[in-house]
Amino acid sequence: MQTLKSQHLGALYTFSEVGRHSTLTSAAKAMHLTTGAVSQQLLQLEQQLGFTLLERHSRGIRLTEKGKQLHQNVSFHLVEIDAEIASLQRNTGKKQEIRLKLTPSFAFKWLVPKLESFHDVYPDIQVQIFAEGALVNADTRDFDLAIDYRPHTFKHPNAELLLDEYLLPVMNPRYLERHHWLQNDAGISEHWQGVTLLHDAMPWEKAEKDLEWRNWAKAMQLSVPTDRGHFFNRTDMAMSAAEAGVGIAMARMALIDNELETGRLVSPFSPIKANAGYYLISNVQDESTESFVKWLEGMIG
Repeated sequence: MQTLKSQHLGALYTFSEVGRHSTLTSAAKAMHLTTGAVSQQLLQLEQQLGFTLLERHSRGIRLTEKGKQLHQNVSFHLVEIDAEIASLQRNTGKKQEIRLKLTPSFAFKWLVPKLESFHDVYPDIQVQIFAEGALVNADTRDFDLAIDYRPHTFKHPNAELLLDEYLLPVMNPRYLERHHWLQNDAGISEHWQGVTLLHDAMPWEKAEKDLEWRNWAKAMQLSVPTDRGHFFNRTDMAMSAAEAGVGIAMARMALIDNELETGRLVSPFSPIKANAGYYLISNVQDESTESFVKWLEGMIG
């Protein structure tokens, strides 16, 4: 026996959209419906399900606990359905398109400067880049390919290591001049009390906020107060702060080629292995994605 009748499937979509808004009015406006029509669909859905989805109050709406649970599942599966339809459309030859998800730092510092060469070789393949958050959620299927920074060895059934990473403390030339001891006496712990460390506090999910600096100090056998300084949720922000003279950033070598070449950032140290790297995660394997992966591997060498 069906718990949910077919005529209420549309109401589930409406509910998924309403859950993203704070008022029925704003949800109705986004869906180009009247507030009354949206309210009626939700009331009918609640009657069918036998429990309340929304709490209505003077300031708007709030999901009940059961409503939150249902909204999470409905939203997830709607994304899955949309991804499957898009995949089927691509396989019919309707369009050549790649949905690529990655972090803003890797997009801005590594991929975007190189992307023109891909279009020179594959002008008919459109690359849609989604670089919305500091972390990539690899557990959804709302992308064809993803590139995510993860510790070794990242466990995912569709992931393979694309690029190994190395860490290097960097600063602008004036900062190095003011702290000239970095070139010869970096092993004296007292000196480190007078510098500002710049951190990527979120290299990956659940990482400790000073992880990269702590790993570097341990590898160099240095006593450095790694829990101090400024913390950012993106590594490119930390590097921008270093370029502005705020302090020393723990940079990733794949992301600072241009800054080192132009001398905007300098370092008296040598890179060390990060014990992490950029992993390629594939949800779709077709001619377009295979071409893009081949191009990526060629750019990395």
